[in-house]
Amino acid sequence: QVQLVESGGGLVQPGGSLRLSCAASGTGFSRYAMAWYRQTPGKQRELVAAITSVGTTNYADSVKGRFTISRDNAKNTVYLQMNSLKPEDTAVYYCNAQLTITRYWGKGTRVTVSS
Repeated sequence: QVQLVESGGGLVQPGGSLRLSCAASGTGFSRYAMAWYRQTPGKQRELVAAITSVGTTNYADSVKGRFTISRDNAKNTVYLQMNSLKPEDTAVYYCNAQLTITRYWGKGTRVTVSS
């Protein structure tokens, strides 16, 4: 069993930056593929960025060059550095952990990009 707790969301002006963190409890964190998803009202949850157990990363086209996902296995934590934020990045951001067919979700952290 893995529990995920996101933090770091908030209100930021367009062009600003935020760093989201996702702390995982339980064992075997380094074996999990980790990802950040986001969701806005009325829309499906979408993949923002992912990182495999060996550090391979993948990004949605809409965030390439602006967001960076990373992980610290010693701290059981995955991060999402978000730069050059746009109003369309406003959403609830969720952390996801996956190992084979088993997936865990955090409760989310809200990011609002507005002037």
